[in-house]
Amino acid sequence: MSNLLSELRERRPLVHCMTNIVVANFQANGLLALGASPVMADAREEVEEMAAAASCTVLNIGTLHRESLEAMEMAGKAANGAGNPVVLDPVGAGATRFRRDAVSRLLGSVNITLIRGNTGELAALAGVDWKASGVDAGDGEMDVETVAAQVARNYDCLVAVTGATDVLTDGKRTMRISGGHPVMSRITGSGCLLSAVCGAFLAAGKGDPFHSVAAALAFYKAAGKRAAEVSSLPGSFLPAFMDQLALIGDRDFTVPESAKEVRA
Repeated sequence: MSNLLSELRERRPLVHCMTNIVVANFQANGLLALGASPVMADAREEVEEMAAAASCTVLNIGTLHRESLEAMEMAGKAANGAGNPVVLDPVGAGATRFRRDAVSRLLGSVNITLIRGNTGELAALAGVDWKASGVDAGDGEMDVETVAAQVARNYDCLVAVTGATDVLTDGKRTMRISGGHPVMSRITGSGCLLSAVCGAFLAAGKGDPFHSVAAALAFYKAAGKRAAEVSSLPGSFLPAFMDQLALIGDRDFTVPESAKEVRA
């Protein structure tokens, strides 16, 4: 059993979220419930200082504009300089040319620790033909494990593709994590909050980042499953889920013990 969650709550890592206007409050409250400390700073005048001082920086392009993209690039580089992990959430990466170009710019200028997205966003990063549906996953066919591993190798980072079953890879090994509940896809920002939770676990982990993200994914699915036992309706699920983020302990979720080796 991992004690990473207990260590996180003891350390209360400062998670710098450069996020979108739809989810900022939900993301901040979710991190507080978990036991982390959120800061939602996106002004160019302070992002470098904030990213250097924080334990982790999360870049979320959900409601992106030119000024926020420039600030994200500045923050990402400052986090790199301080040796802090950077999480990229490429929300709706395939929906528009601006988003595709923004993700390419960030991946080209910032050393990303983790890319966390859905299957449609993975397809956009990999150049796979996919029918996008705004910022939702959309539809298409691909071998998620293989494509995710290739993206991980391309950008020398972890890739977590989340959905009914999560796929986590570093390009050399892959792990599948099941659990959760379908109602999680019916609340706005569940993936965005997950990216920030992964950032908190990365900041708290002292060992293998792969294991830290695996623990974050398993924890999040356990919280969703237990909250759905209270209510599987979106409106009442939301506060139950927030409660579970605070209630779940190290013994309440299980991280898979092994990962599958990937053939390049």
